[in-house]
Amino acid sequence: MSCFETLQDYGLRAVGIGERLLPKTDFTLCEHVVLIGSGMIWNLYFAFFALLLGFFLAIGLATSRASANPWLRLPAQSFIFVIRGSPLFIQFFIAYETFVLIPKLGYDLNLGFIEITVETRWLTKAWLGALIVLFLNTSAYTAQIFYGALQAIPRGDIEAADAIGMSARTKFRRIIFPSMLRLAWESYTNEAIFLFHATALVFFASFPAWRQKGDALYYANYFADKTFNPFVPYPIIAAYFIFFTLVLILLFTAVGRRLNRHVKKA
Repeated sequence: MSCFETLQDYGLRAVGIGERLLPKTDFTLCEHVVLIGSGMIWNLYFAFFALLLGFFLAIGLATSRASANPWLRLPAQSFIFVIRGSPLFIQFFIAYETFVLIPKLGYDLNLGFIEITVETRWLTKAWLGALIVLFLNTSAYTAQIFYGALQAIPRGDIEAADAIGMSARTKFRRIIFPSMLRLAWESYTNEAIFLFHATALVFFASFPAWRQKGDALYYANYFADKTFNPFVPYPIIAAYFIFFTLVLILLFTAVGRRLNRHVKKA
């Protein structure tokens, strides 16, 4: 089988397209690269949606923690403390056991005039359950970063906005939010890199791959078990992570330059 045929058969296997059965013997370097690369689709999926959803939740958490209202501040502060104070690996296990306790086939929600069956079995699958854990984890860490940036905004900027009669919404949109992003962006870039690397932990968590559609480490571990040689698949997965980390840094650097386009370089 040529490398092109391998790419056609296994390039999208991780998402259910192509050959269902994995190769059993005589593994080629091309098969290593293609299958592990196929699994990286799931790592990118976890990182993209966790960062996207976590970004917006983090804004709400950071502003709530900075609020003078204790009903907003204390829950946000507690959530951030608990998530940041516990290991991500433990969070995976606690979340999985919690989701398992929910009835596997769902439960009936009786609203009086209509009965709705809510499916819950997907929560125990990696594509959803692990994503929820990563989403909550990055939300807490990002919220702490944004909170620190909120505290570092020059008070003169806010006082000037108040002096010209800006409404609270306009002040947040034009002064507070852009300043917060500019101050937090470098640290947030590090959090994004950490979160992307943390997607490798999904393989070791209790969440099973759905229909053997595993992430990159799933395939690297498969090759290592079959060949008893970890020095081929694991360097390959490391190379993939390094490459996509570089892409992530370039994207975040471009956004950072855009945010600071008005700042004169020394």
